[in-house]
Amino acid sequence: MPDQPEPPQTPAVGHVGGGPLPRPSRRPVKAVLFDFHGTLAQVEEPREWVLKAAAACGTTLDPIRATSLADRLLTAGRAGGPLPARVPAPLAELWSARDLYPHAHRAAYTGLAEQVDAGIEGFADALYERLLVPDGWVPYPDTAPTIAALRDAGIRVAVVSNIGFDLRPMFDAWQLTDLIDAFVLSYEVGRCKPDPAIFWRACGMLGVDPEQTLMVGDTPADAGAAAAGCAVLVLPAADPGRENGLGAVLDLALSA
Repeated sequence: MPDQPEPPQTPAVGHVGGGPLPRPSRRPVKAVLFDFHGTLAQVEEPREWVLKAAAACGTTLDPIRATSLADRLLTAGRAGGPLPARVPAPLAELWSARDLYPHAHRAAYTGLAEQVDAGIEGFADALYERLLVPDGWVPYPDTAPTIAALRDAGIRVAVVSNIGFDLRPMFDAWQLTDLIDAFVLSYEVGRCKPDPAIFWRACGMLGVDPEQTLMVGDTPADAGAAAAGCAVLVLPAADPGRENGLGAVLDLALSA
């Protein structure tokens, strides 16, 4: 029986000729955009948050009560923490505008905290105030080395955050402000991630094309930068004090 002819080889779509498929070309990274919460820093541990807020109100809580309150407040919704299990109807409008207006951000989160009866006068406001001070945040150990390495390589850096308050005091306290070329905060620019406009605004402020920009974050909203033409790296948020895998940013940005 004669040998059967070999079936014709069908080339891959868009690839003419044999051999391995070519790797897609990518332009050198000239700028990196970083989300803030969950990417560069984490809020303080929940029980510490509750203990320090209570202390600011002149109340000393025992650890067991503080832990119980922290659990209930996390369920209600913590800024920089889990989203609320539900948003009460009277807070719905404030909640939808929280990252566009400072007053809405404060009112939404203090309103959520007030759903938990702690029996402490001024407690909801004291909890919110912890967000506004550097002591209420913990930068990841690999944040400063990563940003410094990028700047040493001539790569521009911006912080792009959906937020209702100024983040600059945190970076001042951590001595990182001089390493940040731009802060692109939703309440200042009037756009929230994943709207491509906020990423375009960041690229414009840095003077780079989106195709030469890498966005680094921890949520689907950060991945919205892909629609603006940026490359995207999504890293799961780490607990306070633990490294967040930011070395992967250097692998991508410095190898291009």
